Amino acid sequence: MTLLRAANVQLSFGSRTVFEGLTVTIEEGERVGLVGVNGSGKTSLMKILAGAARPDTGELQLRRGARVTYLPQEPEFAEGATVASELSVAQGPLREALAAQAELAKKLEASPPEAHEKLMEQLSVLSDRIEQLGGWDTEHHAKTLLDRLGVKDWDRPVAQLSGGLRKRVAIARALLTRPDMLLLDEPTNHLDADTVDWLEEELDKLPGALLLVTHDRYFLDGLVDRIVEIQPGAGVTTYPGNYQAYLEQKLVAQENAEVAQHKRERWIAQEVAWLRRGPEARRTKSKARIERAQKLMAEKGFQRPKVADLRVISAPRLGHTVIESEGLTKAFGERKVLDGVDFRLQRGERVGLVGPNGVGKTTFLRVLLGELPPDSGKLVIGKNTKVAYYDQNRAQLDPEMTVYDAASQGEDWVDLGDQKVALRDYLDDLLFPVPMQRMRVKALSGGERNRLLLARLFLEGANVLVLDEPTNDLDIVTLNVLERLLLDFGGSTLLVTHDRYFLDKVATSIVTFDGNGRVTRYEGNYTMYRQLKEQSDAMAAAEAAKAAPKKAEPASPAPAAPKAAKKPGKLSYKDQRELDGMEAAIEAAETRKAELEAQLADPTIYSKSGKVAEVQKELDAAVAEVDRLYTRWQVLQDLAGTGA
Repeated sequence: MTLLRAANVQLSFGSRTVFEGLTVTIEEGERVGLVGVNGSGKTSLMKILAGAARPDTGELQLRRGARVTYLPQEPEFAEGATVASELSVAQGPLREALAAQAELAKKLEASPPEAHEKLMEQLSVLSDRIEQLGGWDTEHHAKTLLDRLGVKDWDRPVAQLSGGLRKRVAIARALLTRPDMLLLDEPTNHLDADTVDWLEEELDKLPGALLLVTHDRYFLDGLVDRIVEIQPGAGVTTYPGNYQAYLEQKLVAQENAEVAQHKRERWIAQEVAWLRRGPEARRTKSKARIERAQKLMAEKGFQRPKVADLRVISAPRLGHTVIESEGLTKAFGERKVLDGVDFRLQRGERVGLVGPNGVGKTTFLRVLLGELPPDSGKLVIGKNTKVAYYDQNRAQLDPEMTVYDAASQGEDWVDLGDQKVALRDYLDDLLFPVPMQRMRVKALSGGERNRLLLARLFLEGANVLVLDEPTNDLDIVTLNVLERLLLDFGGSTLLVTHDRYFLDKVATSIVTFDGNGRVTRYEGNYTMYRQLKEQSDAMAAAEAAKAAPKKAEPASPAPAAPKAAKKPGKLSYKDQRELDGMEAAIEAAETRKAELEAQLADPTIYSKSGKVAEVQKELDAAVAEVDRLYTRWQVLQDLAGTGA
């Protein structure tokens, strides 16, 4: 059944037409990936489908009663909002359903028996609605989501959170709404790879439809069952299957289009030659053929889509020493970000830095570049090393400058080594036509600003590229261009990105940060790193199990000995017994909680006077017990870990 349909949509900004005659249909439960080059209108279309923007013309049809949740690239929050208040807003429909269910339960208790059947039917519908919206224990679910997303402070004002944490709160808010259709615009930006894996699993469980814009190609592969591509000036094209299937189908379609275009051009050449023979030669030919030839020549034939022509100009050859560090340390107050880090970047290496947000990746780069002094340690920069640094905040771009002035840096010509090219022409090759070159930087999309900054950096003649989150906001086509450019680059590259596909294509080694100041290096790309890490973790677990003392057989009691003072961080015998049984206790408590929730979901309970209040009271106690057990389990785990 059709959930949403947008028909003949047109949108323009000034003289620029973003799209016209665009039609998109989304079915119930469908998972759709929306792709297209930067500036093709992906975000604009998402806003229109979400009702956050209006098209110039066109029709939007949404199934009656359907709920739509939209997560933009830059989420918005009410002034003074806290984490708790935002998630409470997300659970509005659930709170309303719970309140209606409680009111109906009271009405059932006070009503005569002949009215029970109708009220029971209404309760059954409400119970199904409550289950669909997330169940009875809403706060516990919300806190679990936040904890998995790395947001610890339930009552903290959103304004005090970093951009990455605000994005995570917005993701939790969107997931809690459990809509019929979820629209996500670049949800993986600012998320580390492990969190992206988790988010993919969460989205896979959602019963509603999903429309997704993301540059994360593994994310697309794992979630969507259809790709919709916006083609500037040509509407949309639909490809069944995931991202890999889309690539294969698009390649075949382009090859077929090129064959057809070749035949068309050959036919046009024949017709032009015939038309040039003059009136005498054409007297015997039909007028219809002349009109057909003229019409065919007026049509726009197949053209391969333009891609940004990013280039790196030649740079001095690197010496034996590129960048090396020994024993680097850096702390901010009590928090140690780098702790005795040894690192060596060699000629031709492409090193990917990975780890959760806030573990010190950007700090490490800034220390290596001399922007931050280390607290201790040795840093050596080769005398031939020339660095170009891409800052993830794009601070090098002045938002008030025009695109042309931001790229020129005082020069109207670009020296590409073997040729000099007018800057105006070079920008046109980067998909910034002359009208866009007169625009201010602040009017560009995030992906367009990213592309402009990368182009400017690559013209600096550097032999070491230091790129901090360069893949954010880039469309997939430009990502492919950037991958090829880095693979062909003769210098060295240091790269921070959460894009697993990009790291698999580009990286020659991976450096991970554990959050306690220590780093570990793995040779190979991202997939190889994950395999090596899993093997390392498995070996460490096996060694730990082998080293753990075996439980002794019960023996006759030994003579009492004086009690020694308990060492801090060691579990007592009683605590160890409690920890050993904690898993079973938690499982039992979770089972009891689920049983009580099932009782409340059964409409027949509401015909029994006082039973609802009794079960609800038991459920509140069960939820509290689950929380207590998890908290106690964490405390015992921490104590056991301290003593290890």
